Amino acid sequence: MLRLQTPVTDERCKVGISYSDKIMMLGSCFSENIGVQLKNFGFDVCINPFGVLYNPVSVLNSVERMLDIRQFSLEDCIQIGAGDTRFCSFSHHTSFAREEAVTFLLDANMALEEAAEHFRKCNKVIITLGTSWCFRHLERDLIVSNCLKRPAAEFRRERLTVQETAAALQRIIDLCAENAAKDPGFAPKQFIFTVSPIRHFKDGAHGNQISKASLLLGIEEALSSTPVDLSMTPRYKADYFPAYEIVMDELRDYRFYAEDMCHPTQQTADYICERFLDWALPADEQDTLKENIRAFRHGCHIVK
Repeated sequence: MLRLQTPVTDERCKVGISYSDKIMMLGSCFSENIGVQLKNFGFDVCINPFGVLYNPVSVLNSVERMLDIRQFSLEDCIQIGAGDTRFCSFSHHTSFAREEAVTFLLDANMALEEAAEHFRKCNKVIITLGTSWCFRHLERDLIVSNCLKRPAAEFRRERLTVQETAAALQRIIDLCAENAAKDPGFAPKQFIFTVSPIRHFKDGAHGNQISKASLLLGIEEALSSTPVDLSMTPRYKADYFPAYEIVMDELRDYRFYAEDMCHPTQQTADYICERFLDWALPADEQDTLKENIRAFRHGCHIVK
């Protein structure tokens, strides 16, 4: 029989998720697509409390802020450029932008407090990285999550190295381990990393591939330097799910992309979510998942 696909196979997840888990999802808009589906299917999920984050350093910054519960102040408020007079911050996606700075601060700090509480109690963290390209605000010497349409002269474009990506991910793992060691109420955490299949063609085709390769190598380096933890069940602190590889190799066709030819279609996101749950969810919870999928589609009660 003629084969028209290259199936991406991987061993069972070393970390896994369960309906008993509290999950935090951070990263690109692809993580939001998957996170919304997990929530629809009955999982306890908090999704991107700062909005979409694309690069590893921005993800690290968001984790540090949740751990410190460092509230946003007027100093963090930035008026968006290009004729948009709303206020936001360099730590947020523009979905948080508000007409008044005070309103932005109220909403941002409320979201921070809720996220910090969920992060403290969650035991699984799923991080989807979108790009290793980032922008540094020159005056503040800060890698931003969003440039907020400010003038280009305020920023310098940089590409994070493999080592910088690995260091950011390792720092997240280490910070969580340190907090769990000193605070009995802080849940020990396990991590699942993945790379978004969304193409960043503004970086050019070659630039996009270099960016994705840097992320993949950075994740691999972080995983290889993360020791097995005998106190945890399972014993592994982190694992990698090949979402990028599934889209690039198994679904290698533009019909799986939206009209912009960069973002995957909803059908693709559904397929990736199905593959992820088959990979990460234990066999004895698959029937509950099927019940919840049927219930969601028919607007019925979800089984927790």
